[in-house]
Amino acid sequence: MVDQDLLVSYVALFTLAVIPIYFGAHQSLKPSKVEAMQAKDAYMFPVMGSIVLFSLYLAFKFLSKEWINFLMSGYFMVLGIGAVSAALEPFISKIVPYKWSQKKTKKEVKFTLPFYGEVKLSYVDIIGGFFGLVIGAWYITTKNWVANNIFGECFSLVSISLIQLGNFKVAAILLVGLFFYDIFWVFGTDVMVTVAKSFDAPIKVVYPRATGFSLLGLGDIVIPGIFIALMLRFDQHLAKKRGGKNQKLYFNIVFASYVVGLVTTILVLHVFKAGQPALLYIVPCVLGSVILTAVLKGDVKELLAYKDEDLIAKKEVKAEKAE
Repeated sequence: MVDQDLLVSYVALFTLAVIPIYFGAHQSLKPSKVEAMQAKDAYMFPVMGSIVLFSLYLAFKFLSKEWINFLMSGYFMVLGIGAVSAALEPFISKIVPYKWSQKKTKKEVKFTLPFYGEVKLSYVDIIGGFFGLVIGAWYITTKNWVANNIFGECFSLVSISLIQLGNFKVAAILLVGLFFYDIFWVFGTDVMVTVAKSFDAPIKVVYPRATGFSLLGLGDIVIPGIFIALMLRFDQHLAKKRGGKNQKLYFNIVFASYVVGLVTTILVLHVFKAGQPALLYIVPCVLGSVILTAVLKGDVKELLAYKDEDLIAKKEVKAEKAE
């Protein structure tokens, strides 16, 4: 039997995970200038992640936790301000004067930063940055869990909307690599759990309960999220190629599969009362569901041949014509 306090924390973490994935995936349908990840990047991602993770573990083991968290909190606060601004941009653009949000007429402020150069900020960026600054000040002065979660949600949403995996093959390499990465660092060592508990920065979403906090790392949201976003774009590609309405078949299936994987993680966590590598349960669910669906629908060749660049290029041409 799960007590009410613990149940609420589980539901809260579940909700905090699925919201940025759903909205970030739909935001990813807009044209992006970000270059798609290459296969070599996907192969190296778990390696670089391991180096960073173990470096943090050593730093917490031999250096002052207070100073490390002070420096990293400041660093993530700056990043968080930008993430909040980017996450709010679609909403702010709808309420400010029309010409402020249009490419040809939007108002900009230009200034020069030492060691960086000229910076251009639109009025929409400045308004979003103001909200980000308020939340950043709230977080850095109080370390309030709500402020932490706002940053975490914005980080996740913006990352999912911007990071392009490029194609299914790259996505599969990344997911399988991180599947083993997560298992090794959680079950093979105490590194992942130690860093997660020691690192006082918005790299996780948390929810308070009587005996402390329940937490979920942003990687368990963002990594599956960018794959789910890829499948939504694949759905759009199929709809355009076949001249039909976008049924979001692959998106709905992989999104539901993520839910199953996340719920499984929570159930195993509750039963064994020990930290779990969420990707151990999530990756087989999301990757397996897509492969099975493609086999049943006869879309395997189409899935393997799909490239984000083709869809993005068409969107950019359409956007240019609209302007």
